[in-house]
Amino acid sequence: MTGSDNEVEVSPTGWVADQARTYEESGGTKGTTMQGAPCLLLDYKGRKTGQWRRTVLIYGRDGDDYLIVASYGGSDQHPLWYLNLQADPDVRLRVGTERFTARAETLPAAEKARVWDSLVELFAPYAEYQKKTSRDIPVVRLTRTDG
Repeated sequence: MTGSDNEVEVSPTGWVADQARTYEESGGTKGTTMQGAPCLLLDYKGRKTGQWRRTVLIYGRDGDDYLIVASYGGSDQHPLWYLNLQADPDVRLRVGTERFTARAETLPAAEKARVWDSLVELFAPYAEYQKKTSRDIPVVRLTRTDG
């Protein structure tokens, strides 16, 4: 995989930045959960700058794929990472000790409906977040691309 950690701008949100650093610096052995739910590191390109950025997100599984939720705590706006994935769906992930490339795709309504309950079971606040906003909270499938 190309790109070093020096080229990645970590989230400006303090606790996210702290967790991302712990996760990466431990080689994926620490900082891998949030409120009991599994987390991954998502590296994506900024749509305006082309700069690699990193955030920590809770994930679920659907077969071999990873699922992330663009909840933004129930905000009426999409999170910036989601807008960036729409512009460039090619991402880099760290899941535990493993690093690999993936491609992001927003699930269509029927697919989201199929997996939503399992994501809420994984992290119960997602249900409350959806009630707080009129925005349909996207679920994104991350499919491994490097074999």
